[in-house]
Amino acid sequence: MTATLLCSLALLALGQPSKTYARPDLLIEAAELAKPENAKKFRILDTRAIQEWDKARIPGSIPVDVAQWSKKFTREQDAPTWEKLLGSLHVDVDVPVVVSGEDVKEMARVWWILRYWGVKDVRLLNGGWSAWTAGNHAVDRRPGELPDWRPTMPKLVPAEKRLTTLEQIKTSLKEHTLQLVDARSEGEFCGDTKTAKRSGAIPGAVNLEWKQMVDGNTNKFKSAAELDRLFKKAGIDLTKPAVTYCQSGGRSSVMAFALDLMGGADVRNYYRSWAEWGNADDTPIVAPKK
Repeated sequence: MTATLLCSLALLALGQPSKTYARPDLLIEAAELAKPENAKKFRILDTRAIQEWDKARIPGSIPVDVAQWSKKFTREQDAPTWEKLLGSLHVDVDVPVVVSGEDVKEMARVWWILRYWGVKDVRLLNGGWSAWTAGNHAVDRRPGELPDWRPTMPKLVPAEKRLTTLEQIKTSLKEHTLQLVDARSEGEFCGDTKTAKRSGAIPGAVNLEWKQMVDGNTNKFKSAAELDRLFKKAGIDLTKPAVTYCQSGGRSSVMAFALDLMGGADVRNYYRSWAEWGNADDTPIVAPKK
């Protein structure tokens, strides 16, 4: 009997789920990142406000202006522009990256944008900055200084299937080709909370709020068994194409990450989300009942 089988039987005997993430490589625990060989391996991007990064940070980490990234990506997906931006951080498609921070939404946003631009190995620090400090790992409290290095120029090729547009969703509504996952609150989904010119949901979408993907106490992603139950309860089929959306791309990035983590076969993000759909005049909208 193999060790793996023995472990599985032991877990079953204890009444614990044995299911694991399909893509555990998308997450890294603080204790793993703290190992010297790993700290040197990864480019660590910090999504907190630069003032917070300046006061205390993971040694060697670099601050990222998430608001700038979000506005820039919403406005344009111009490869030369992003090559210049990522090159200034010495990020390339073959450079392993870890994204840290305090807000899972902003961490996931940066993760998703990097994956869109073809960076092959991008991981979230599970639990972010709070997990790092809770583990009593090394913290650099010296005045923050950005590396004085010469910018590189990566060659970026967009993973276009990771991004969905308004017109693509309109087409899918006619052909019923995509699962739509609304990562907003129930109030937004039902049209009770107004965040745009028009309120409600995209027809056929299921509502699964992004907060349910994460443990509220630790900021870590829930177990594979818990995520599996949530997706099944919502009627989400991981073997079929799924599009996530929210208001402006952050919450939908968390949902896209969770779907990828669980092995979603074809996960896409409608990045412009309700800020675009709800402010358009010709988009179909429904107001589902609670």
